Amino acid sequence: MENLMKILIVEDELIAAENLAETLQDLGYAVAGIVDSGEEAITVASELLPNLVLMDIMLQGQIDGVTAAATIRYFNIPVIFMTAYGDKDTIRRAKVTEPHGYLVKPFKPQDLEATIEIALQKHQGEIQQREELQKQQEANELKSRFISQTSHELRTPLTAILSSSELLKHYSDKLSEEKKQKSYQRIESAVQAMTETIDELLLVSQADSGQLHFNPQPLDVNQFCLDLVDQLRVSDAGATPKGVRQKHTLNFQMMGDLVKPYLDQKLLGHILQNLLSNALKYSPEATTVDFQLISDESEIVFVIKDRGIGIPPNDLKQLFQPFYRATNTGKIKGTGLGLNIVKYCVELHGGTISVDSKEGVGTTFTVCLPVAGL
Repeated sequence: MENLMKILIVEDELIAAENLAETLQDLGYAVAGIVDSGEEAITVASELLPNLVLMDIMLQGQIDGVTAAATIRYFNIPVIFMTAYGDKDTIRRAKVTEPHGYLVKPFKPQDLEATIEIALQKHQGEIQQREELQKQQEANELKSRFISQTSHELRTPLTAILSSSELLKHYSDKLSEEKKQKSYQRIESAVQAMTETIDELLLVSQADSGQLHFNPQPLDVNQFCLDLVDQLRVSDAGATPKGVRQKHTLNFQMMGDLVKPYLDQKLLGHILQNLLSNALKYSPEATTVDFQLISDESEIVFVIKDRGIGIPPNDLKQLFQPFYRATNTGKIKGTGLGLNIVKYCVELHGGTISVDSKEGVGTTFTVCLPVAGL
């Protein structure tokens, strides 16, 4: 019974309404209810949300069926008018409400069934059309964000490359060796930033086209994490008058049984590299980022906790959408692609990712991956 189309009957003649209800049931429909006024039709339709309303035009109460249908239309419920009057003025008023059918009393069961089926099919087509329009709108918005964000992320390093190369081209003979080296370093850093942006775009493109595959192999995940931490500590180091020092403390801990799970090393690298880089990037200097690896025979858990800027509550639901960045990131650089890539790589592993964050306090990401193949 639950799979039957539910139809609300709005008819002020009780005998006619009961006969109509019996006919509908014989045709295989469910009757959601019977009401005799426009006011009640609006109330019941909003509460029950039937699949369709059969609406008599002449009703009891202060409003007629046409007026009631104009309101019910906003509930996204198709309406078929039933009337014994086919005058032009009534038809004109009814057309304004964009009904899905029009039956002139008396009508035969086969005419009723045909009108209902056409109305339901038309309504389903409208739903699909709205969904397609929504998808197209989302795609256009995504394209707009892509162009805006990518042009910004590429323009900045290109500007650095251009200015540094111009400086070397025209003033090389006047520059000290130290200043020349700084210009070379700026160019190298800019090229690296552009490469990272392009790599992220390629990864997202591969994910969207289904070309990013899961290839699990036995992995010494403990050593993998140790190597990654060493790399991040090097990139996090900064020069000071007293020498090179770490901007942050990256605290790595391993807990649980040592296992050698079947993981995709490349995808795992994307997951941890993005999460740890973000933790460092969005944390003030001299703060600590905790990185925990917890393992047992069935699951590998990675926990990355920072004491950074945190994520506003309204941003959490959209955090993994491509090109989306939290509203409090300010001038901190980023494409908004990293977490989208992370989510995709986690899902390819059959795992889960969760986030707990408080603005101004910090953020904790937890990634759980199954130990496949054991």
